[in-house]
Amino acid sequence: MSAFKPQQRHLTMQGRAFHFVSYEARPANLRRAELASPAMWFLMVEGRRWPVLPCDPSLSLPQLDAALCAWAEDNAIGPIEPTSVAPILGTTLPSRRYEQWWGPN
Repeated sequence: MSAFKPQQRHLTMQGRAFHFVSYEARPANLRRAELASPAMWFLMVEGRRWPVLPCDPSLSLPQLDAALCAWAEDNAIGPIEPTSVAPILGTTLPSRRYEQWWGPN
């Protein structure tokens, strides 16, 4: 019987909710050609999971939350792209309302 206790952390950053779950280490399985993996934290999204960082039992909850938040900021949220910024007021794009779907009138 394993002594590993799975944990869950729910964090909200920039209006987005993140669900992290810890999973127990897996030994290698030669028949399936699977490598051994350490105990890890995974990000859960719509029934799928992505590895985030190895479990470290020496971390306190605030330190763990900070590490998970740092990972989410670097990998899941990312910086705001300049192309996603609203256009500057006073500039207009050329109007195409008089064109038909097959070309200009």
